[in-house]
Amino acid sequence: MTPEIESGDFKSPGILFRTRWHIERGRGTNNQQLTTTMLYYPINLDIRGRKCLVVGGGEVAERKVGVLHACEASVRVVSPRSTERLRELARQGRIELIARGFAAEDLSGAVLVIAATDDAAVNEQIYRLAEEAGILVNVVDSPDMCNFIVPATVTRGNLQISVSTGGKSPALAKRIRRELESQYGYEYEEFVEILGEMRDKVKAKYTNQKDREAAFNRLVESDVLQLLTAGETERARERALECI
Repeated sequence: MTPEIESGDFKSPGILFRTRWHIERGRGTNNQQLTTTMLYYPINLDIRGRKCLVVGGGEVAERKVGVLHACEASVRVVSPRSTERLRELARQGRIELIARGFAAEDLSGAVLVIAATDDAAVNEQIYRLAEEAGILVNVVDSPDMCNFIVPATVTRGNLQISVSTGGKSPALAKRIRRELESQYGYEYEEFVEILGEMRDKVKAKYTNQKDREAAFNRLVESDVLQLLTAGETERARERALECI
């Protein structure tokens, strides 16, 4: 019988999660096997200019389209009925809107598809066909018919903080997102922009990696963020330069 021994926290770049070590009795610690309970692999996708399909034309579909459009995806919406906002976006040429029911050929060329119809049979068909074609697919409110899920996200410019419960409790994810929204204000958008500008300057000034890391840490731990919060943008930029 293989005993299970709880480890401490296992740290990986950008991830902190609980792990469990399995050790074969009598074989020693060299045969430890690391396992985790993570269901989804965290990833940020660059979908600029890529075809993304949304099937459905209601308010939920409208919200999904809004996020995809903000990410500069090439959005196609297929639905016999749609909201006025979706029709307006189509008139402006910002999305493609096809006023009919879903057809298998709609998946052609898509890298991602979201099914947001009120027809369970259609949603299941979309999921099955997308899975067969190796396309990322999300059926709204149906975690069992998703090969990716959309986390609750706080966005401050290029700063994105995402929260997921693996589909177990979207309500909890939203609650945590609200807490993060109050903790990370819009000053973080400017802060990230300044850090990006300083990154190139640091890399140009220091060739040694340790020196670069020290400069990056000085920037992050400095009072630049406090100055931005106080509305002192110019002084914040001056302070950032002083840190490097």
